Amino acid sequence: MHKRILPVIALGAVATLGLAACTGGSGSADGATDGEGQELTVWIMKGTNPDASAFYDAVSDAFEEKTGATVTIEEVQWADAHDRFVTSIAGGTTPDVAETGTTWTAEFADAGALLPIDEYVDAESGLRDDLVEGLAVAGTYGEELYGMPWYAGVRALMYRTDVFEELGLEVPTTWDEIVTAGEAIKAAKPEMMAFPVPGDAEFQVYPWVWGAGGEIATLEGDTWTSELDSAESRAGLQFYTDLATKHGFSSAGATTWRETDLSDAFSQGNVAMMLNGSWTPNALVEANPELEGKIGAATIPAQDGGVAPSVLGGSHLSVFNTTKNADLAWEFVKLMTTGEFAEQWAAETGYFPGVASAMEEALASTDPLIAPFAQQMVEGGASVPVTPNFGAVQAKKTTNAMLQSILSGQKDVETATKEAAVEMTDLLNK
Repeated sequence: MHKRILPVIALGAVATLGLAACTGGSGSADGATDGEGQELTVWIMKGTNPDASAFYDAVSDAFEEKTGATVTIEEVQWADAHDRFVTSIAGGTTPDVAETGTTWTAEFADAGALLPIDEYVDAESGLRDDLVEGLAVAGTYGEELYGMPWYAGVRALMYRTDVFEELGLEVPTTWDEIVTAGEAIKAAKPEMMAFPVPGDAEFQVYPWVWGAGGEIATLEGDTWTSELDSAESRAGLQFYTDLATKHGFSSAGATTWRETDLSDAFSQGNVAMMLNGSWTPNALVEANPELEGKIGAATIPAQDGGVAPSVLGGSHLSVFNTTKNADLAWEFVKLMTTGEFAEQWAAETGYFPGVASAMEEALASTDPLIAPFAQQMVEGGASVPVTPNFGAVQAKKTTNAMLQSILSGQKDVETATKEAAVEMTDLLNK
């Protein structure tokens, strides 16, 4: 067997991180790698590709044919993965290569557990410029690339095409046009929410901050400063919350909604417009077959037109410093993330590849639920602040608490953003 898929059980988190040194490899970054008689261990998260066995067989066979080495692929449950990584870093038992979620890569790089891969990327002609920007940014820490972009999904504007056609509406390309369409829908179909604002969905918030020219946080030297209270960010947050509080496009219940609640409401026929991910259309139709052919997508408009950035959700492949053959590990990473296997993985999972050249077919697609998401990813894929401390911001729910305080009428935008910016700045610099 060239490959084994092994269940992995989390061993629990530990407080102290210990690292084992990489012992080097054979070959070179720009030359062939001789892996005869060697074996790599690779961890991939379970569930992204529900039936990945055939894919793993194919990539394992191709890897052995190219390098002479074999590969053991272990599937790890997402829920267990973070603890598993922390435990393995502490014990020096990390794999050669692993899938790392985009918000984990900086954390593991900061812990000293990953090897930078810049020399490998730069040795591949044109590869650096081919990386999807948002994924490359998320994989970069301390000006070095630690996560090779593998796959991602992105949120864009989704809407009911039948409703828009019935009312003679154009797909919004500016914020004013969102309001115009929303007012028409509200008047003609009061039973529908024109544009719900879910209060417990952090990644739904940032496109409006960025779309107005604001930032979540900026880094100067070693110090992070939240920019949620800047004039630009406040303008975006004012517009977004006004969709609920001023225009009445949402509902009081949506103040506590997660993104899954938003999807449920859409699938039940109660929503005309929303932000949601490229991975959701099939699930929406499965939940309600009557929506077949009635869902459209478009890029999220910036305030006065163009594409507002949207957070990419996806994964990198990273090389851990315990590997005994970094060159061989890179060969596996390259095989998985570029060319036919990158395209195959994307096709089987419903996500997009991490290299722009593998997205050409998606960008040229006439499918109304493919090309707009691909355009959003290439032209407006973005990352949250790349720092190990952003996890603390998410754990504290700084952004969601800010949003909910505005939606519930407890605070105005100026007060809520000022308090959130102070808290976020403090958490980012601990």
